[in-house]
Amino acid sequence: MTYSKILGTGSYTPERTLTNTELEQLVDTSDEWIQSRTGIVSRQIVVDENTSDLAYQAAERAIKDAGVDKGDIDLFIVATVTPDMPFPGVSQILQRRLGLNTITAFDLNAACSGFVYALNVADKMIRSGAYRLALIVGAETLTKITDYTDRNTCVLFGDAAGAMVLGQSDTPMIKDVVTYANGDIEGHLTMQGYPIKENFKTPEQPRPFLYMNGAEVFKFATTALPKTILTLLERNGMVLDDLSLIVAHQANRRIIDKAARTLKYPMEKMYMNIERYGNTSAASVPLAIDEAIKEGALKKGDTFITVAFGAGLTWGGALITL
Repeated sequence: MTYSKILGTGSYTPERTLTNTELEQLVDTSDEWIQSRTGIVSRQIVVDENTSDLAYQAAERAIKDAGVDKGDIDLFIVATVTPDMPFPGVSQILQRRLGLNTITAFDLNAACSGFVYALNVADKMIRSGAYRLALIVGAETLTKITDYTDRNTCVLFGDAAGAMVLGQSDTPMIKDVVTYANGDIEGHLTMQGYPIKENFKTPEQPRPFLYMNGAEVFKFATTALPKTILTLLERNGMVLDDLSLIVAHQANRRIIDKAARTLKYPMEKMYMNIERYGNTSAASVPLAIDEAIKEGALKKGDTFITVAFGAGLTWGGALITL
């Protein structure tokens, strides 16, 4: 039986830091208000880089960390909702830039759950025996679609990329991955696309930005996060004490704090880096995993759960041993 395992990780954030103090000059908000409601102090934002540029840096670092030959990579998935352009995908743009062979390469859109979805797909494709070495990336430039006159959303988002190389394993190190979706027909977290043409003319419309019904998303996330963790544990005959760490999507400190209280799990074992990066959507989970490993919060042999939730509405998680 063939399974998959993590061979290496990498991440990248832009140089430009946007602080809460700067946001005070743009909208009616304050550093105290932002920190108390989100846990965010600053976030990194792009100036002259695109999603593919961030993804490239993270991918190169993950490949180096894994110590693999690029010529052996036969699967490449990029999770993003902010591609450089509608098509070609970020994965195809990067395929040649990274020097990868003619392989399967595609983008995946599941918003903030995107990397967990990509992990699920890559794990199953390796388990099938059809692929041996996968490069998966979560990369976003959310600040390109953020309205900096909307104080409810502009304080939340940052730009980043995180990457992971998965390879074959004789034992199940990626022990279990679950993903779900429940159609958001109410439009709690959306961004409008191109308008429908009428009489062969495209109607005028303002530039679209992302929209979020914060109260409803908070309600959804605080239920989905602990439920997903418990589902993974129950499916695998494990308990919370078997985990070294939980790495949740960094959307809001209050969401993670509420999940810890619901689970009766120590907050110090819920990995946090939201104060430095904000919500980086599909990049959030791989960025946090990479930092947890590099900082020594996760070590070889540790078992952890990562969990995410986002627009769609989508959610999911993975039970992993390093």
